[in-house]
Amino acid sequence: MPRITPERREAKRAEIVAAARRCFARGGFHQTSMPDIAAAAGVSAGAPYRYFASKEEIILAIAADAFRLIFEPMEQVAAAADAPSLGDLVAASLRALGAGTVTDAAGQVVPVEELLQCVVQTWSELLRNDGLHARAAEGFERVRRSIADALRRGQAAGAVPTVDPESGARVLIALLHGFLLQRVAFGLTDTAGFNDAVRGLLDGAEHPDGTGR
Repeated sequence: MPRITPERREAKRAEIVAAARRCFARGGFHQTSMPDIAAAAGVSAGAPYRYFASKEEIILAIAADAFRLIFEPMEQVAAAADAPSLGDLVAASLRALGAGTVTDAAGQVVPVEELLQCVVQTWSELLRNDGLHARAAEGFERVRRSIADALRRGQAAGAVPTVDPESGARVLIALLHGFLLQRVAFGLTDTAGFNDAVRGLLDGAEHPDGTGR
């Protein structure tokens, strides 16, 4: 049997992840078996185990893509801007969430709605999966520190109101979490309208005297 190339192996992994994501979005993590994933990927029942040790490992890969979609745009603005406003930070992630598709870590185009369906399910997994919880906590802390540093720079430039940067970072992250839950569970699809409302509220907090930005 010819040896599989690294490129082919990565491509096959991506196909299996894509199939699992479709199954998870449609039927949930626990209702989906590895044979279900294999069938959706068009491979033999045992083939997924050549690339992933378990279903949990596939869930981790999907969770990593979801986390990157949500928070990487905010992190990029936090790192690049000298004094980003609160609205700028939130808007960066909302723009990505408002898109129809996103590119995953393997370079595959993924429907955003499919990925977000998996995000909400992932939250419940944090309560029972120690490995997923540890990865999520590590990523959360990285993002929180990045945003807190950006808020400190914004405060120094007078663009961000006086608020504890650590707590403020948690509030901005919570805004995104709340948007995701409302979108997936309650059909909130007006991302642009939500962004406008957030900017209006946050800009008012930044400039209570009504002078604007």
